[in-house]
Amino acid sequence: MTILYDLCGIGNAITDVLAKVSFDFLEAQGLVAGSMTLIDEDRVKTLRDAVQVECETGGGSAANTCVTAAQLGARVAYLGKVSGDTAGNAFSDDMRGCGVTFPSKPLDGRLGANLATASCIVLITPDGQRTMCTYLGACTQFSPEDVLPDVIASSSIVYLEGYLFDPPHAQEAFRRAATLAHNAGRQVSLSLSDPFCVGRHREAFLDLIKGHIDILFANENEICALYQTDTFETAARHVAEDTTFAALTRSEQGSVVIRGGERVDVAPVPTQVVDTTGAGDAYAAGFLTGLTSNRSLEECGRLASLAASEVISHYGARPLSNPWKDAGF
Repeated sequence: MTILYDLCGIGNAITDVLAKVSFDFLEAQGLVAGSMTLIDEDRVKTLRDAVQVECETGGGSAANTCVTAAQLGARVAYLGKVSGDTAGNAFSDDMRGCGVTFPSKPLDGRLGANLATASCIVLITPDGQRTMCTYLGACTQFSPEDVLPDVIASSSIVYLEGYLFDPPHAQEAFRRAATLAHNAGRQVSLSLSDPFCVGRHREAFLDLIKGHIDILFANENEICALYQTDTFETAARHVAEDTTFAALTRSEQGSVVIRGGERVDVAPVPTQVVDTTGAGDAYAAGFLTGLTSNRSLEECGRLASLAASEVISHYGARPLSNPWKDAGF
């Protein structure tokens, strides 16, 4: 089948609600800074009432990656589950308006009729760190049937969002997507998403990585959680044994790319950190866009770092400018 898309993302289709808060607020709410906590719809309403909302946008980790990749010039598709409510319609319009093909059908009214489109309250502390409280809503109904064979087979790389592992049937959907992609001669990538998510599904993630994943994305905390170590270099050695290709981010220390026996250390791009929401998503977008345009590992890492640097310099998880063009690429 002809390649129509450089990238197809699969993940939780979510609307992001961003708010600045103090460290004391997190403590009072019983939240761990930098984590993602699953909450119910009532808690969403409680938190929204307790904060001053800075902005509300389309979001979700893989969706952010897809939008950023499209902005960088990649051909992109996205699969995710929304409800047929106002937020779901807005999410769909937003993705398509950003140049991303979004062929997923909204939640069938006969199933989960009371489930709203997912939302995430993103609480940003003075250090720019984000703490996320997520109501999955319609996302919990994503199933193997939502993995569209024609879209997968026509995508050069399929990108799986680790957060999606939480809903029922998601692991089965991931394996179906990986099987369809590999049968078509395509590659499969995975983002671990969150160390707490890794903790909930460690063995399942390891099984997926060893048997189905071609390219792994993780930050230092996530990869250390996966291999239950406090040492990054130990985790890096383990991941080199379990997969042939990994891109591991280390915040201000840059990132490390491992492919086969090759290791590339990528320097960070300095910036004023305002909001770390979407840093890993943008990094993956830059890296995969570089990879599908036949860039070297060094260039892929550099482009990924540029994208991540732009995103953390302002509020919101999507670029306000094209960092590649600004850097002369």
